[in-house]
Amino acid sequence: MNTIGVLTSGGDAPGMNAAIRAVVRMGRNLGLKVMGIRRGYNGLINGEISEMDRSSVADIIQRGGTILHTARCEEFKTEEGVNKAVNIIKVFGIEGLVVIGGDGSFMGARALCEKGLPSVGVPGTIDNDLAYTDYTIGFDTAINTVLDAINKLRDTSTSHERVSIVEVMGRHCGDLALYAGIAGGGESIIVPEVEFNVDDVCKTILEGKLRGKHHNIIIIAEGVGHANELSSAIKNITGLDTRVTILGHIQRGGSPTAFDRILASRLGARAVELLYDEKGSRVVGVKGNDVIDADINEALKMKKDIDHDLLKLARVLSK
Repeated sequence: MNTIGVLTSGGDAPGMNAAIRAVVRMGRNLGLKVMGIRRGYNGLINGEISEMDRSSVADIIQRGGTILHTARCEEFKTEEGVNKAVNIIKVFGIEGLVVIGGDGSFMGARALCEKGLPSVGVPGTIDNDLAYTDYTIGFDTAINTVLDAINKLRDTSTSHERVSIVEVMGRHCGDLALYAGIAGGGESIIVPEVEFNVDDVCKTILEGKLRGKHHNIIIIAEGVGHANELSSAIKNITGLDTRVTILGHIQRGGSPTAFDRILASRLGARAVELLYDEKGSRVVGVKGNDVIDADINEALKMKKDIDHDLLKLARVLSK
């Protein structure tokens, strides 16, 4: 293998630039030509491709977002779109591809593998919703972004003796809500994987009030929905002033933490090593402190579940 490509796809995540940097520099170290593909699969179809060298990735490890940009591409979901991409890949002489993104991005990588292009997926998503790996790039940074917001909201919630509901990202996976809720001392953590009862939430609030608590922080993942409805219900039942804060896309931005920079560097480098060894149809991740790789089909079949022991601990610690 002489030439590889790298692209970022799906929602951006802090640490993607660190992963790009690792791909380019490891690739160059192994004597490979590295082609940067802008705007994900959309850019791949449109031939937005140029060679990258060590200087191309200088001073980006600390930057959030992705210097290669990202875009949605409905065309790539079709057979015709994939064939267009394959033709462009041939034109540029790309023999292997590193895809940095989430499960949707990995599905695109799998489609290219089926067309004969060795591809390796690097998990870049703040949701931490890929079951085969303990952590995804951007998750730790997003936790800290949410935690900073919780710390600030606690100050004003205490001053006004109100209930604050913080809605965080996580359509199908509640990891961001769970981890941020534990770190931020949230009284209630509501995730898509576990049904909740409004009366139980209100009971927790009222019991805390009897113990002298002057505020309550509730963390809810967006996949649960109804944050404003929950706010109205709590206010009606408890009579307490209740406000909703939806953090939105601020969770995607910011300089990546040390953890995410190191994780991205390790995974990006390992992805290149796999391609160099002529191993495609793989995804890389981390288990414990070990970098691992797995078959892309098996990884996409795995179902992510919440850490129920951690959720139980959060409930104990919030009382």
